Amino acid sequence: MGFGDLKTPAGLQVLNDYLADKSYIEGYVPSQADVAVFEAVSSPPPADLYHALRWYNHIKSYEKEKASLPGVKKALGKYGPANVEDTTGSGATDSKDDDDIDLFGSDDEEESEEAKRLREERLAQYESKKAKKPALVAKSSILLDVKPWDDETDMAKLEECVRSIQADGLVWGSSKLVPVGYGIKKLQIQCVVEDDKVGTDMLEEQITAFEDYVQSMDVAAFNKI
Repeated sequence: MGFGDLKTPAGLQVLNDYLADKSYIEGYVPSQADVAVFEAVSSPPPADLYHALRWYNHIKSYEKEKASLPGVKKALGKYGPANVEDTTGSGATDSKDDDDIDLFGSDDEEESEEAKRLREERLAQYESKKAKKPALVAKSSILLDVKPWDDETDMAKLEECVRSIQADGLVWGSSKLVPVGYGIKKLQIQCVVEDDKVGTDMLEEQITAFEDYVQSMDVAAFNKI
C-alpha cells in the first residue's frame, strides 16, 4: 500500500485518484491517517489535481486540532491503494524529513492543551445556555360547570364573582350559559392554570364561597397543555 513518492507529481496524481470518491484517507471523519499523509505532502497540490487540493485545504483547516483527531498515526505504507508501494520515506511517524515539513507544527503537547482548553470553553458555554433555558411549566385547561340555586339567580353577578377570583397561575377564559332545565342555566367557564400553583380544590372552595349565588361547582373537562 502507499501513494508512491508524495513529493513528486506522480505520487500526487496517485493521491488525487485515490481521493476521487473519498473525503478522507480513512473512514468518514478526519483522523490521524489524514495527518500522516498531509505531513508527507511538501506543498499544496496543483489546481488540476482538484481532489487532492480539496482534501489538502480541508485537512489544513484542522491545524490546531491535529492532536485531538481520532486514530493512531501509522507509516505511509499503511495507507492508500493496495497496488502502489510507498517510496516517500520511512513513514510519517519517524522520518526526520517529514518532521522538517510538519505544516501543523511539532509541539504536540501544546496543541493538545489548546484543544483541551477549547473543549472546556465550549462545555462551559453549553452548560451556561442550559442553565439559562427556562424550565417548562406544567399547565392544564379546565372547563368548570358552576350551578346557581334557581332560575332567579343573577347569572351576570355569579360570573362576576367567579372572575373576581385571582391567583398567580390562574387565567380565566371564555364562558357561556348552558340550560339545565326548568328555566335554570349553569355557567360554563374556561380557565388555564399552572399545575404547581392552582388546583381544582382551591377553585371549588373559592367559587362555592359565593353561597348567595353558587349552589355547586363541577369539573366538566380537564386537559393537560
